[in-house]
Amino acid sequence: MDPKIFYSPESGRVVRQPTGYHAFIPALPPLDLSFDLELIMVLSRADAALGELSGLGRQLPNPHLLIDPLVRREAVLSSRIEGTQASLTDVFLSEAGQSDQSQVPAADVQEVLNYVAALEHGLTRLDSLPLSLRLLNEMHAKLMTGVRGRFATPGEFRRSQNWIGPAGSTPATATYVPPPHEELPDVLGAWEKYLHLRGVLPDLVHCALIHEHFEAIHPYLDGNGRIGRLLITLFLVERGRLSQPLLYLSDYIERNREDYYRLLLRVRTHGDYAAWVRYFLVGIEETARDAVRRVRKLIELRERLLLEDHGKGSAALISQLFVRPHISVSEAAKLMAVSQPTAAKVLQSLVAAGHLREITGRSRYRAYVARAILDALERSPA
Repeated sequence: MDPKIFYSPESGRVVRQPTGYHAFIPALPPLDLSFDLELIMVLSRADAALGELSGLGRQLPNPHLLIDPLVRREAVLSSRIEGTQASLTDVFLSEAGQSDQSQVPAADVQEVLNYVAALEHGLTRLDSLPLSLRLLNEMHAKLMTGVRGRFATPGEFRRSQNWIGPAGSTPATATYVPPPHEELPDVLGAWEKYLHLRGVLPDLVHCALIHEHFEAIHPYLDGNGRIGRLLITLFLVERGRLSQPLLYLSDYIERNREDYYRLLLRVRTHGDYAAWVRYFLVGIEETARDAVRRVRKLIELRERLLLEDHGKGSAALISQLFVRPHISVSEAAKLMAVSQPTAAKVLQSLVAAGHLREITGRSRYRAYVARAILDALERSPA
């Protein structure tokens, strides 16, 4: 890391380590961030888009309706940033017990499922535990256990140096070197206090700053990016800005990856918080508007399917598909309280109508996915 590019002492300080490389100890973000008219307008649009999405979330008749598949979509997108190749279909195949149908390594799918487990754990724990270092550690343990990075102390802050840079880089040649591990108790304690502040900054600005500062600290040996992205959703849910966990920035960050890393680094080198906050708020607005279109499309699809008659108990089956878009004959029979032959007829009717696709190719123990629901989740909404 080149210490000469860090021009802003207000952003933090560079320290030379005994072995010769330099590391950066970030200072807490400002509480008196100045807002020009452009930034005020960007914040206003982001607030409005998020409010519309939150209002739509309150209209869902079932708290799991649409949310579970959207959580899995986020898990796929966030994990893809870290190099996994699993698709949403691969995840649903695994959850349906059809992992042998997947064309990607099982380890990639497991990383995505771990992300789902970490997010669901965090959302559940918010009922009894505030967003905090303790909660992040619990989520990190869920995220990293049993997958790539499982030896990187899951659920614990690092006890050695890490760095960010091209493959093969060292602390001396890395683009950025976070604080030495001896500094973590102090910088993380200060970050947590900053996280818990209320009423001193607009919520979305506060969220942008705590995400940037968390990534600057980089407290884990692995998984910092994924935990940092989960932090955004948990913050917005805890502050009451999201009625349901329907907003995730991973797709926006992936599409604007170069700007993301450039602007994070520019905060540390130049103290340019305004450019970073603007980028973050634009992401909130774009993502919220995309989520509104996607959720509305799914709601319209559900209502259209419910109007069709596919036999006894088909309404319950269709509603369940919008929680988990995969189903087996035995699961369908149990859900509809009918025999397996009757359930098979209902499923075949949905196949004939183009709503389901059989995925095993077998004559027994068949399983199905709802292709239209997957398309609404994976494709850009019109």
